[in-house]
Amino acid sequence: MSDLFSEGTGLVQSAFVGVPLAERMRPASFKDLVGQEHLLGEGKPLQVMIERREPASMILWGPPGTGKTTLARLLAGQTNAELFQLNAVSSGVKDVRGVIARGERLRKRQQRKTILFIDEIHRFNKAQQDALLHSVEDGTLTLIGATTENPSFEIIAPLLSRCRIYMLTPLGRSELDEIIDRVLRDDPVLSKKNIDLTDREYLMLLSGGDARKLLNGLELAVGIARPRQDGTLVITRENIEEAFQRKYSLYDKTGEQHYDIISAFIKSVRGSDPDAALYWMARMLDGGEEIRFIARRMVVLASEDIGNADPHALVLATSCFTAIDYIGMPEARIVLAQTAAYLASAPKSNASYMAIDQALEDVRSLPNLPVPLHLRNAPTKLMKELGYGKEYQYAHDYDGHFTPQQYLPDNLTEKIYYKPADSGNEREIRKRLNDLWKNRQR
Repeated sequence: MSDLFSEGTGLVQSAFVGVPLAERMRPASFKDLVGQEHLLGEGKPLQVMIERREPASMILWGPPGTGKTTLARLLAGQTNAELFQLNAVSSGVKDVRGVIARGERLRKRQQRKTILFIDEIHRFNKAQQDALLHSVEDGTLTLIGATTENPSFEIIAPLLSRCRIYMLTPLGRSELDEIIDRVLRDDPVLSKKNIDLTDREYLMLLSGGDARKLLNGLELAVGIARPRQDGTLVITRENIEEAFQRKYSLYDKTGEQHYDIISAFIKSVRGSDPDAALYWMARMLDGGEEIRFIARRMVVLASEDIGNADPHALVLATSCFTAIDYIGMPEARIVLAQTAAYLASAPKSNASYMAIDQALEDVRSLPNLPVPLHLRNAPTKLMKELGYGKEYQYAHDYDGHFTPQQYLPDNLTEKIYYKPADSGNEREIRKRLNDLWKNRQR
């Protein structure tokens, strides 16, 4: 890349006026690419594909700014394929068919491959994705789809089966550092300025591993900064914050991050780590997550992971769900935080959750077992004559309001579903049940 911009003349610089920094710095060859070593390193999948000049259909799955578009362009150039690019938001089946027709002509007349790059392919509906199937299968097109969403949920199975899935990862500190160095050294515009970037770490933090966001933020910060008397542009932390407008939160409430972060939140509560629970909750709140979604998850958590170890947890969680509707944000964050901290700190038990699932398993796998006669209702004379309700023992007639009798169907008399944990309130429940049913240890 440095060779391309080595002249340093006004003519070369003027050619890039109005071109965004992210586009100016787009890698012109694979050696200029930063990151994704797991795909581009020696012997890795994309490197092998490049060496053999045999591009395969693939889905590039990863967050923004990790090089999906650049990879598609470089693959086309390296394999001498014709590249057509569509954006799924603004394109339809007609556009796809147009590319297929051109691909067929290229294959017949020039024996050239056609690569169709579809950005945001997850936004294509089923019919649009179906239109690709035959041409991908017969080799008319080599499809490269780019998506930030989990392909398992967004791409139809027949198309997935015809493509390889490659996951791209956010760029790390050293990789972002290298990109900044290249900009300050090689960019035909910024390399001509004397730039003092005082808080490089903060710029990298706000980028969230997104190279495009990093470059756009840096370019804006340079435009905001005022030069010192010696002409040096000092890029301060304040300049960077102004460029980004706010502290960047990597959270997409409709995408993969939504599921990853709620999962981390739930597991932190289950694992009794209130600090981690509050951190992940803060990530969700800062990212604009629906507060009722968070509260609903805590209601489920209160029963699934705490249960009778602390029955008050469910009361608090349901009260939280009601309260946040009354007050809304930003005050709702306080109620959510109180509830999350309590649930994370409470004793844990999944005994009720396990018990109902085991009972359901028996209900579904065994025939309809009859209710024991002594438990049946006997509203008619005939039913009484048949023994309905006979020998039923009314618990309140006995000491301690308990008398041992059979309540389960005959085939399940030894079955124990509910096994209270040895923690919190359930420790007392377990002791009481064991004392009542002395021959049945829970």
